[in-house]
Amino acid sequence: MPKAYWIGHVTVDDPLAYEAYRQANAAAFAAHGGRFLVRGGAQDVVEGSLRPRSVVIEFPDLAAARACYDSPEYRAALALRLPCALADLAIVEGWEAA
Repeated sequence: MPKAYWIGHVTVDDPLAYEAYRQANAAAFAAHGGRFLVRGGAQDVVEGSLRPRSVVIEFPDLAAARACYDSPEYRAALALRLPCALADLAIVEGWEAA
C-alpha cells in the first residue's frame, strides 16, 4: 500500500500564534504516524506561485492521512491555525514503483 502525504503551502500572519498551532498538531501527527519531510525551509519557486512556507508530511497510507486530518486532536490544532495563517492543503496518495 503506498504512503500518503499532506502537502501544504502556508502564509503565516502571526508567527507567535502559529507556534501554538505547531505545538498542538504534534499529538495528532504522532497518533497517526505522520512524519515531517519538509517543514518551512528555504524554497526557490521556479514556476508559478506558492505561499512562503511549504510543508510535506508523510503518513503510512491514505487512510491514516485522512484520519489525522479528521481527528479531534488535529481539529483542535486547526482552530489555533485558522486565525493566524492561510493555507492550501492537499492529501495525496504516493506512487508505488513496480
